[in-house]
Amino acid sequence: MSEPRKLRLGGMALRNGLLVHGPTHWAAAVRTREGEIAVASGPKPRLRAVDGVPGVRGVVRMAEALAIVPLVKRALPGARLPFQSPAVIGVAAGAALAGARLRRRAGGTTAGEAAAAALSILPALAALRGGELAAYHGVEHKAIAAYEQDVPDAAQADKEHDRCGSHLLAPMLAANVAGTVLLSRVTAERPAWAAGAVSLASLGVAVEVFAWSERHSASPATRLLRRPGHELQRAIGTREPSAEQLEVGRAALAEILRVEA
Repeated sequence: MSEPRKLRLGGMALRNGLLVHGPTHWAAAVRTREGEIAVASGPKPRLRAVDGVPGVRGVVRMAEALAIVPLVKRALPGARLPFQSPAVIGVAAGAALAGARLRRRAGGTTAGEAAAAALSILPALAALRGGELAAYHGVEHKAIAAYEQDVPDAAQADKEHDRCGSHLLAPMLAANVAGTVLLSRVTAERPAWAAGAVSLASLGVAVEVFAWSERHSASPATRLLRRPGHELQRAIGTREPSAEQLEVGRAALAEILRVEA
């Protein structure tokens, strides 16, 4: 009798727990202020009509992942989201203003757009630098890797993962810079809708590159594409979690396997 096929799981680290999503459901576990573990789960919003449309499907998949967040907050009011911090919100506002000013002064040059794009990742870095978020990001990777690789104890799994969203950053920034520079060559005016379209297209390109890398994991090109993401995970994005944090991760994983079953 063949082994049951492993689910393809994704996740999002919370400031006090872990959100995991499977093909049809989501599950989350958080450590409450009282020290208890609270767990919740539910069906996942899913739009299958665009599954065969390259570029568009990636944007829709990301939108579906974001649509889970309010469902988690409704079911677990104590869940603390990654950007749920006044300091991170302040960094995000400052980065947005600095990026807009830099773009105006650079006049659409490649260097200027690259610098502005680099500023856009500052909020994520600020979120990871404080609190327990980096540790729960490590929990996310370890819990999912232990399930995928049949590792008995998640503590033994690596805290870096090949399907981490950090691998989207390099292709997304590169596509955004290329698209914005191209737009500046076509027209001197860059309306907000055009900038938004470039951002969405860049996300679509990044998700397609991400999917290609997963299908060709042994390729030298894949190793090169994943290098920036792995370094970001290793140096900043993840931290070795404590036993208590890993316990929360196990609760989230057990719940997603229960509801997906």
